[in-house]
Amino acid sequence: MKICIVVSDYYKNISKNLLKGAINELKIKGYKNINIKFVSGAFEIPNIISKNIKKFNAFIALGCIIKGKTDHYYFISKAVTYGIMDISIKSKKPIGFGILTWNNLDQAKIRSSISKKNKGKEVASAIISILRNKWDTNLHLLRILEY
Repeated sequence: MKICIVVSDYYKNISKNLLKGAINELKIKGYKNINIKFVSGAFEIPNIISKNIKKFNAFIALGCIIKGKTDHYYFISKAVTYGIMDISIKSKKPIGFGILTWNNLDQAKIRSSISKKNKGKEVASAIISILRNKWDTNLHLLRILEY
């Protein structure tokens, strides 16, 4: 299985922790074929996933969007969410959504903490579950056909 992690490193410390959480979880569960691509902001994540959709079995999108004083936060959050969802549905490939959307940096630090509830780890775990479920379903169908 080839997994691509696309990371927005606009908030470098947040992204670094999310990435650590995701990679640790994948490696613990035996996934070694991991490719990491960095982008400057969350808005670029769907584009990179779309360009690489045929090269990987699954994707993990990691990043952080912090609410500012304008409506920019809403536009970016919505565009990224819908973009990733649309790509996943059309390609029928799992894309884990690990993009934090918070009111402030302190909230994001808590959610990306390695020692607490790390969203990167959670998203990696969800992707593993989907990949294993797909594999188990295919194996089950194979067993039925052999019968």
